[in-house]
Amino acid sequence: MLHIFNLSLRCKGFPLQKAQRLYDSIQNKNDADFEKYVEQKKLEIVNFHLENNTSYQELFHPKETYTWSEIPIMTKKDFQKPLSERLSKGYSLQKVYVNKTSGSSGDPFIFAKDKFCHALTWVNIFNRFRWYHIDFNVSLQARFYGIPLDFIGYTKERLKDFLSHRYRFPIFDLSDEVLEKVLLKFSHKKFDYINGYTSSIVLFAKFLQQKNIILKTVCPTLQCCVVTSEMLFEDDKKLLEKQFGIPVINEYGASELDLIAFQNPQGEWQVNSETLWVEIVDDQNNILPYGEEGRVVITSLYNKAHPFIRYDIGDIGILDEKSTVKKPILKKLIGRTNDIAVLPSGKKAPGLTFYYVTKSIIEDDGNVKEFVIKQTKIDTFDIEYVSQMELSESQIKAIEKAITTYLEPGLRFLFTRKEKLDRSKSGKLKQFVSLVQ
Repeated sequence: MLHIFNLSLRCKGFPLQKAQRLYDSIQNKNDADFEKYVEQKKLEIVNFHLENNTSYQELFHPKETYTWSEIPIMTKKDFQKPLSERLSKGYSLQKVYVNKTSGSSGDPFIFAKDKFCHALTWVNIFNRFRWYHIDFNVSLQARFYGIPLDFIGYTKERLKDFLSHRYRFPIFDLSDEVLEKVLLKFSHKKFDYINGYTSSIVLFAKFLQQKNIILKTVCPTLQCCVVTSEMLFEDDKKLLEKQFGIPVINEYGASELDLIAFQNPQGEWQVNSETLWVEIVDDQNNILPYGEEGRVVITSLYNKAHPFIRYDIGDIGILDEKSTVKKPILKKLIGRTNDIAVLPSGKKAPGLTFYYVTKSIIEDDGNVKEFVIKQTKIDTFDIEYVSQMELSESQIKAIEKAITTYLEPGLRFLFTRKEKLDRSKSGKLKQFVSLVQ
């Protein structure tokens, strides 16, 4: 069998076999040796960038001896300079993997990985998907993602789709007419799994619910669905599992780093400990114990081309109390730090609280397909929604009452019904955004 996907990566200079050998050796370590390995790699990557990266040297001037907690936390603001000025000695733009983040956090930037580090990323992804018997070389993917609309960008993505054994459904128009065509494609192609943005896949499931169709009966080869890039709520997960008739797997990753966490077959959100070091810290940058909520800070243990050391990814989460160094478990991902609503009383609340409370009310009857919430003033929130009918006065009053109960009284809400919601260039839907500085 010709493994086109692996071959395409090797042709780009990514040493997959070397990366696989290292990855296997990491996974085969016992718990005690694994802890020693992690401590050694943390020290190695810091010292490498202190010796070889002038950008990192400007950020961190260590004493002769230092503790891990004294190493400064990096943010996206540290990367707002040309990539050539951030590369380590011995690496050039022509010899590294270069990409850019989506900018969903508000600070997009271009980053680099050395080719061995990127090969490890792919080996890790292969490993996680194999938990569900998915092989990128042979398993056919139904892909719900955005796509560049310019000719060159569009053509490149379609070529990558071909080499990656996937069929892409662009998600900028998900009207019922378009979803009818999507459903027809599922009846004709032997898809093995679905992968893509949560909000788009949920919309497809709601369409199937209206038509009383279970997707597995239309496409019997389907094995699982992997959702990524946006929050997956528990009721949405139940809807997906019911309408698709297959397991739904929650993925958490960042293009500049790696796959961060992937739901294992036991239902745990298992953190990638093989190539990353994940910490939770408080507002004063103190490392928090398992079970406490704080900012997610990640170190890439293998990226020598570009430092990501104690990098604040912009998310808030909790590591489970039962976590170990070798097998950390992400208990909860609460949202992004820039998705915090500051209220008139001074209280701070995760923006997804508004989304979650509102969602529980307006989706009861299946009328509302999707919606977003924007904080436009400290006491004012715009709720934009797509629906078959306008929200009723009683529904609006119920939303206002629920938010008063969960948060505080005196907030104003403006409801706007729209034909479709604005998505980012990548196709992501930001469920809550605060426009208040």
